Amino acid sequence: MSIADESWADDSWTVAGRTFRSRLIVGTGKYKDLAENAAAVAAAGAEIVTVAVRRVNISDPKAPMLTDFIDPKKVTYLPNTAGCFTAEDAIRTLRLAREAGGWDLVKLEVLGEARTLYPDMRETLKACEVLAGEGFLPMVYCVDDPIATKQLEEAGAVAVMPLGAPIGSGLGIQNRVTIRLIVEGAKVPVLVDAGVGTASDAAVAMELGCDGVLMNTAIAEAKDPLRMARAMKLAVEAGRHAYLSGRMATRKYADPSSPLAGLI
Repeated sequence: MSIADESWADDSWTVAGRTFRSRLIVGTGKYKDLAENAAAVAAAGAEIVTVAVRRVNISDPKAPMLTDFIDPKKVTYLPNTAGCFTAEDAIRTLRLAREAGGWDLVKLEVLGEARTLYPDMRETLKACEVLAGEGFLPMVYCVDDPIATKQLEEAGAVAVMPLGAPIGSGLGIQNRVTIRLIVEGAKVPVLVDAGVGTASDAAVAMELGCDGVLMNTAIAEAKDPLRMARAMKLAVEAGRHAYLSGRMATRKYADPSSPLAGLI
């Protein structure tokens, strides 16, 4: 089969009944301006962008608006609760987002402390249950714990988003074992969220079987954000192809490509 075959090209994924072709989700923070942010989204081929409701202007026409640069009719906005440290704050933030833009597909994150930005899973679960009960479709940032992700599914999460490493650290995926266990046990999409630093990190996430990768700092803080956005697009695609192809088995010793028997 040729890689140009259309059956290879149609590798979409679905979350909460919505289908996307790109498996790379891009953030909307830390760029030098909104124009650069929009250019990076285009270079990444992203179809979803996360929007920090508490930080990014999406409703005040008197100030520069993200919607003037990234068209919400062409790119899906995923409002998130960045900066929230309690379930109550996160719930209130997303209620406001729904009033402002009618969004129901949202990204929930409830942080435990400012130093590590690790999720507070007790508050996260509480918020997830309330939001799901109110008709929201929460994609949830969480610890890389297969038990916690299963609890989130039961609470109504439409996708689980385990961290690869602390937010903004660029350390890459620190625990491949738990990410793989999450993927194996999940009935909803799994996306690595946080910790990606370079293209190889994105490829690893996809090789582990994740449905997608979310990143912001890795692109926004690169010396050439647009080139890095392109690199991330290619890495996600390469990692996905590698996962679907079924990699070779690892061996303890060498195994020659050509047989040793019958040599001249």
